[in-house]
Amino acid sequence: MLHQTTITERGSFAVARCSCGWTGPARRSRDRARTDAESHDSPGPTPSAD
Repeated sequence: MLHQTTITERGSFAVARCSCGWTGPARRSRDRARTDAESHDSPGPTPSAD
């Protein structure tokens, strides 16, 4: 699934959101919200089949 993240501002807070429905925590730092979005957008480690 292709994730398209955006940063939304609510007052003095920035929130990362994704087209899949994911929402990151509210941050006072836009850079931290962008980092949250990038972390969500990047694929995580693949679980190993033991």
